[in-house]
Amino acid sequence: MSTKKVRVLVLVCSTRPGALGPAIGTWLIDTLTPRAGELGAELVPVPLGDLDLPFLDEEEHPSSGVYAHEHTRRWSALVDAADGFIVVTPEYNYGMPATLKNALDYLGHEWAWKPIGFISYGNTSAGTRSVQHAKQVVTTLRLVPLGRTVAIRISDSVEDGQIRPKAALTGAAVGVLDELVRVAHALRPMREAGRPGLSPGPLPGSYVRRLTPEDAPEVTVLQRCCWVDEALANDTLAIPALHESLEQTAEWLATWHAMGLWRDGRLLGMVRARQVDTDWHVGRLGVVPDLRGQGLGRWLLRTAEAAAEPSYRRIVLHTGAHSRQNIALYQSEGYRSEPEARTGDDGTVRLAKDATP
Repeated sequence: MSTKKVRVLVLVCSTRPGALGPAIGTWLIDTLTPRAGELGAELVPVPLGDLDLPFLDEEEHPSSGVYAHEHTRRWSALVDAADGFIVVTPEYNYGMPATLKNALDYLGHEWAWKPIGFISYGNTSAGTRSVQHAKQVVTTLRLVPLGRTVAIRISDSVEDGQIRPKAALTGAAVGVLDELVRVAHALRPMREAGRPGLSPGPLPGSYVRRLTPEDAPEVTVLQRCCWVDEALANDTLAIPALHESLEQTAEWLATWHAMGLWRDGRLLGMVRARQVDTDWHVGRLGVVPDLRGQGLGRWLLRTAEAAAEPSYRRIVLHTGAHSRQNIALYQSEGYRSEPEARTGDDGTVRLAKDATP
């Protein structure tokens, strides 16, 4: 459901002068670009020779994520932003090139839970022994090698330094991209849950993080299922959360302090807040229907309250005038209806409590 494109790095490994790798990389990009557009994927060619990576020269172990050198930090940022990889590799002496092994060894968590496909080339084995060697390494880094591969036998498929057009070869390359994109989507929850800096949630395996405009599809679905009950309780469909477009949702996600509770790629609940004058306004508190009654709404409410600056005078929220369960929850957390509780003609009531008890 994410609107984020699948970013695929195409790693061209050979750095030998006159190597065939760049030509195969160009053929691969040209061949896959139309299909990438259909799949919502972005292909980024990365010749390893252009990275200027010396043999691993970091003092700290790559698993620490502590990098002293600028070339490592650049490589880390490039790999970390990727969702998957296609490796264009020759076979050297029954193995992968040292350039690929070195590039892999530089990093740690940046590789984890991302698919990797291989386009190999060579003579006797069409580079397949290089792929088998590489698979032993990439699985240790928690990369996920694809079942589909392309093995190019130079004598059969290359003429004057270029790939001969072949429907079978083109189909095999497209098959690698198709599988990579599917696996990248499937592994996205694993990638996100493994990122540093996430706060643990109240359920085993859950975590909370700031929502961004890229989360608009998930937020829109959650709003649709949560605010139906509000519409029924208050006998109105005039509830913004039920009608917002993806673009409108993304717009407010860019400006509000919005937090989401996640588990296994599923958005379980959310809440948003922002400053209005000297008050901290909390809203859009919702939990998926099948997990209600487990204290998640209360936990999210307290999370939003904890984000308020000490200088704020009150915490303010609104709910439907007939949303009895919501009002009971808020009152149990110390909120009280204000004398001017009715806010215009929208049928909501305003509740507030002191920001600092």
